[in-house]
Amino acid sequence: MNVVLVGALDTKHAEYGFVRDRITAAGVPCLVVDTSVLGTPGIAADVDRRAVAQAAGADHEALADAGDRNAAVAAMARGAAAVVRDLHRAGRVAAVVVLGGSNAGFVMSEVAPVLPLGVPKVLVSTVVAGDTRPYVGTSDVTMIYPVVDVAGLNSVSTPVLAKAADAVVGMVTGPPVPARADRPVVGATMFGVTTACVQAVSEHLAANGAEVQVFHCTGTGGRTFESLIASGLFAAVADITTTELADELVGGVCTAGPHRLEAAAAHGVPQVVSVGALDMVNFGPRDTVPAEHTGRHLIAHNPSVTLMRTSPAENAELGRMIARKLAGARAFVEVHVPRRGFSQISAPGGPFHDPDADAALIGALRAELDPRIPLHVHALAINDPAFARHIGAALARALRSTTSTPRTKGT
Repeated sequence: MNVVLVGALDTKHAEYGFVRDRITAAGVPCLVVDTSVLGTPGIAADVDRRAVAQAAGADHEALADAGDRNAAVAAMARGAAAVVRDLHRAGRVAAVVVLGGSNAGFVMSEVAPVLPLGVPKVLVSTVVAGDTRPYVGTSDVTMIYPVVDVAGLNSVSTPVLAKAADAVVGMVTGPPVPARADRPVVGATMFGVTTACVQAVSEHLAANGAEVQVFHCTGTGGRTFESLIASGLFAAVADITTTELADELVGGVCTAGPHRLEAAAAHGVPQVVSVGALDMVNFGPRDTVPAEHTGRHLIAHNPSVTLMRTSPAENAELGRMIARKLAGARAFVEVHVPRRGFSQISAPGGPFHDPDADAALIGALRAELDPRIPLHVHALAINDPAFARHIGAALARALRSTTSTPRTKGT
């Protein structure tokens, strides 16, 4: 098993050579994969750049002659991902390391998804000081900020790269993580304002022999949740907090994209769905809220997060959106709605309490939801213990279910 170093050996050869030598000095073998295009590689690669280009279905000389930097980087990143995937299938990858700037970040964004969760993926790059979502995606990438550019060995970069190498050695030589017990895994979604509900449901599931994995609905959390559903990880899902749909609809910062709430239906995974935190759209600090929302009901969740109350019209569209996304479900699905408040702050007495807006969503669900899908509307707020018990009972039914959707519509 090797630590695979992936990067451009024309411009970053000194850094890759240093990291390779430090890792091998600790007794861990390395493989070096070259993604460079134009310059002369400064160290030898175990997988040279012609082989990397070929793995992407491209010709390295043609990429160099074309003079299209963007196309060349994209092709070499695809090729690197294919090479790493094949090496992993052959049992030769213990970890992957990528060094550099934005191109390195892009390469990691292609390589990381081909490796399972748990295989160390270390990115040392200046881009990790900014918006890392394009580079992380839904993978478990470890990011290290090098302080100075990855542009030679100096008194700042050398210790940073040394510690990155040491970290990788520790990751691959540490004792193995005990295998997970043979028990069903349930994926759940949570936001701060739905925490009490999700914690109670998690405790109930754990007491009944299930493992619960909770995802924070910040956009990346929802995308990760959907990708893991598609991978077949979960026996069932408790999609209690679907708030990212509101951000997608209205333009908030926590959107998980247009395909949120679709993977379980598409892949036949039993699901229990609720409307957690659909009473809000998320923005950054108050002065970042778009001008078109001036006059809307806004509250500061903290100095970095401003929440905007969803309107009756938006809630009605959210209800229709949920109905559309669940319509093609091939497995068990139930929808549970707490009509006395979709979050901690919209329960009676809370700043977002708005029964008319909540009723608009419920009305749309009643009108548009497939009649085969039970809709349960409870005279409770989402964080009431009784609501968690309803969700827990529904999940027990989901875990016992077959691949057919229930035919009787609920109350």
